Amino acid sequence: MRHVRETPTSPGHPWFVKVPQITLYFWIVKLLSTAMGEATSDYLVTHISPYAAVLLGFVLFAGALVLQFAVRKYIAWVYWLAVVMVSIFGTMAADAVHIVLGIPYAISTAFFLLALLVLLTVWQRTEHTLSIHSITTRRREAFYWATIVATFALGTAAGDMTATTLHLGYLTSGLLFSVLLLLPALGYWKFRLNSVFAFWFSYIMTRPVGASFADWFGVSKSAGGLGVGGGPVSLVLTILIVIVVTYLAITRKDTTDGDGRIPSRPVQRPGL
Repeated sequence: MRHVRETPTSPGHPWFVKVPQITLYFWIVKLLSTAMGEATSDYLVTHISPYAAVLLGFVLFAGALVLQFAVRKYIAWVYWLAVVMVSIFGTMAADAVHIVLGIPYAISTAFFLLALLVLLTVWQRTEHTLSIHSITTRRREAFYWATIVATFALGTAAGDMTATTLHLGYLTSGLLFSVLLLLPALGYWKFRLNSVFAFWFSYIMTRPVGASFADWFGVSKSAGGLGVGGGPVSLVLTILIVIVVTYLAITRKDTTDGDGRIPSRPVQRPGL
């Protein structure tokens, strides 16, 4: 019997779209999750053993990814649980490189940037697309989540580098990365910047934006923050994430269509 390679749009193919539509809600939850991951990681590392915190973060991260890979379509709470766990573990991984191994933030930032570029290059050459709307096979999903982990680690290291190594402080760092976050959106809107590039650049920038503002709220006044504390900041952000994700789960405003299926005859569009 001749073997027919199954594609995401083949009749009877079991795959559904595994990621949300890129709407304003996507960026709101993404920013909240990055900030929450930073605050939660800092709280756990300072209140329990750093090694135990990293181990706990890895277990939760692995469990959330297993659940995400197990479902056959985008489910709001499953997807965003995975993002939150990646945020927490990615923060711990980046901080561990600096605190435990003593590697300067400048070097770790360069390393994570190189790792991200390698991942994106291999993904592009293997799948011939980096579009978030193409996450419809197991291999593409693996590339996607590996890239997500790299973006969180890179964003954490870059944010800490500007805040501490370059002595800009958390507030100034947050404002700086906020400007960088808005640049690709402006480029896409006004100058037809490639949508895939605009998406991934913005996605990377959300991490240092959220983390910098979370640190500004949480760290002590002597360290340049407002002194609210990592625990309260993490709790408030968690509540906000639950509210928005619950709203998305009920209204399905971030799905491709009524049931999340891939259209039988997808329209080819450039970019995302």
